[in-house]
Amino acid sequence: MLAMSFLPPAVVAERADAATLLSDLRGINWLNLLETWGLKLLAAAVIFVAGRWLARRLSTALDRVMTRANVDITLSSFLRNIAYAVMLVLVIMTALTAVGVPTTSMFAILGAAGLAVGLALKDSLSNIASGVMLIVLRPFRTGDHVVAAGQEGTVLEIRVFQTRLRSFDHRVIILPNSEITTKPIINFSSLPWRRLEVAVGVGYNDDLQKARRLLLQIAREETLVLDEPPPLVRVNNLGESSVDLVLYAFTRNDDYGEARSRVIEAVHDELIGNGLNIPYPQRDLHVFHSDADGRPIADILLRGVADDGDGKAVTPG
Repeated sequence: MLAMSFLPPAVVAERADAATLLSDLRGINWLNLLETWGLKLLAAAVIFVAGRWLARRLSTALDRVMTRANVDITLSSFLRNIAYAVMLVLVIMTALTAVGVPTTSMFAILGAAGLAVGLALKDSLSNIASGVMLIVLRPFRTGDHVVAAGQEGTVLEIRVFQTRLRSFDHRVIILPNSEITTKPIINFSSLPWRRLEVAVGVGYNDDLQKARRLLLQIAREETLVLDEPPPLVRVNNLGESSVDLVLYAFTRNDDYGEARSRVIEAVHDELIGNGLNIPYPQRDLHVFHSDADGRPIADILLRGVADDGDGKAVTPG
């Protein structure tokens, strides 16, 4: 004690703290502590392993249920992965709780991180939500002829993020799903047949009843045109140069292009062959042979005067 009295106060305080810490460490029941933490770690490991196995089994069972319900394979795979990820997060949280780690703050951190990720990936999440809607609601299927987001073509594939179309000039068009669901969708393949419309104009002096009969005859004789619903002809407009008629007829979806081409060709041949006119816009050009003062143009042209440089006018000729 006498020796310690000569030491600086800071050193004395430090040695006192060390002695107190050593005394506290000697008072700890290390065997009991190791046993307690060992049991907690063992319980957490069992919870993690069993929970992971159960999450896999449940996600696989969910996939089987969706397959039996004829859910699209893309959607079922996406939902299975999402379900497995959610269950795995719950298992990890439960294992941490068994160890003694407070999970309230971790849930708050995960919520904040999820919000940040959601704001950063809002466009991608919008495409995912739209893809799920397209797969579930089924406004069109693979192979359908559609007009989506202003693009026309045949559906090649419907994915979670995007949909692929093949245009009729054999271009692959990739559309974000959010662009499709926010605009009108026209599906030409949802019904087995489709109506074709052929507009034709005849002269004002032509017989409209004769033109109507010829158009109906053309539609009935065309093998690609359906008998039911029956074709019909309507007067559509009184144009500047013609009376406009429209032939309405129905055909199968696959035959639409060829049927329309045949009908238009037959309309041209039959109307002209039966003495009817297919007029086109014409303009009359009126040439006035005088200038603004009323003098004839011919006199002005004939009186062309050339100046020989000495001030005298010389009439050519």
